Amino acid sequence: MAIFGPRANLWMNTALVSVVVLFLGALLSIWVVPVMGYNTQERYAPEQPVPFSHRHHVTGLGLDCRYCHMTVETGQYAGMPPTETCMTCHSQIWTHAGVLEPVRQSFAENISLRWNWVYRLPDYVYFDHSIHIAKGVGCTECHVSIGDEALTRKTTTLYMSWCLDCHRNPAPHLRPLDQVFNPSWKRTANTPSGTALMTAYHIHPETLSDCGVCHR
Repeated sequence: MAIFGPRANLWMNTALVSVVVLFLGALLSIWVVPVMGYNTQERYAPEQPVPFSHRHHVTGLGLDCRYCHMTVETGQYAGMPPTETCMTCHSQIWTHAGVLEPVRQSFAENISLRWNWVYRLPDYVYFDHSIHIAKGVGCTECHVSIGDEALTRKTTTLYMSWCLDCHRNPAPHLRPLDQVFNPSWKRTANTPSGTALMTAYHIHPETLSDCGVCHR
């Protein structure tokens, strides 16, 4: 008398396949899902009170980053423009555009617009815009194609490994100080080398990777 029925092999093969599928699914959930764009919010453009276009204002009209981000050279945060800054132009142009009604209302009521964060760091991470600007790190090193974006989106994962790649080898990411805010800047044969700029800016990679630089 047979111990196992005629379907025993089928059930065993099904069980083995199920175990393999569950194992691969566990690996997927542990290693792949956390780095998917949906979770890192990379390439994600949050909804804003006004659909501000860097492509139009920066690349098209030539506005300097500092016109809106007024504390980027002096403070930890780049800063967001007060409504008065927007109205410097929009009290003269596009004065009745429906898309700018929140700006006009903000100005009339003297209540600041509530912009939504695009880049958000954990509370245990310290980042200072001003020191990066002072050391020749251009805006596009972190914000990549910001000058071409119709809507501001997150362009990097902000993983610690991404930061460390630059901290350990900053030379390729440096540029002359007068080009820091130029979104179209490209390195040419006449540009000082990254090594020369490191010397000029007194950058020492061996100290940049110290944990206390970012974790305070």
